[in-house]
Amino acid sequence: MADRGKRAGRWRAVDVAATVGISVQQVRNYVDLGVLPPVERTPAGYRVFTDAHVRALAVARRMAEGHGWARTRDVMAAVHRGDVPAALAALDGGHAELDRERADIRRVLGAFETVVTSPAVAVPARRRGVRIGEVAALVGVRTSQLRLWEERGLLRPVRERGTGYRVYDEAELRAAQVVALLRRGTYPFDIIAAVLDEMRTTGSAQRVRAELGRREQELHRRSLRRLRASAALHDYLRRRGDAPA
Repeated sequence: MADRGKRAGRWRAVDVAATVGISVQQVRNYVDLGVLPPVERTPAGYRVFTDAHVRALAVARRMAEGHGWARTRDVMAAVHRGDVPAALAALDGGHAELDRERADIRRVLGAFETVVTSPAVAVPARRRGVRIGEVAALVGVRTSQLRLWEERGLLRPVRERGTGYRVYDEAELRAAQVVALLRRGTYPFDIIAAVLDEMRTTGSAQRVRAELGRREQELHRRSLRRLRASAALHDYLRRRGDAPA
């Protein structure tokens, strides 16, 4: 049936849905959202789909693979209401996000390398932890800065039973040193938080490097998917007469 509809240039909703394996209701939703072009109706009220709707659906699925459905809806709806500049702006926003992610990974990796090459401050012998004043002296900052970093979620000292004093074990002392070191290097708090999260999660320099490398590779794959999606959209715009050949 789909073949006959394709030859005639007119498609039933069920045949359009079958081209990508979705439900008829999803096809209707895509029309309502602007992901597909507007449809005409027969005198009886039935929607009339054409080859243009099938092409738009294929492009939308490819776009979703690269940009996600939220941005795909914005882009396709802008195209179908005739606002190509808005569609291109939404695409540019997606590519800019990838660029920021790539830069953040590089900055986290650079910050981490700064950390692993610095000697760790050791907890004084025969003690399980140190109080905030001693930590401040060891890492070279004020106690008020340590409290601020704790408020930001960067440090996690425990409270001493009975007194309520903050106590930093060896791991938290190292975390305080990392924050102090990176702040001196003018790293922003979000990068510092990312470094600390990696250190707490992986527990070793090799695993941190491997994890950041994995993220870079995934970012590379996402970039290629977006490139394919953008190429599909350009071809769609060209066939609609909205872009030069």
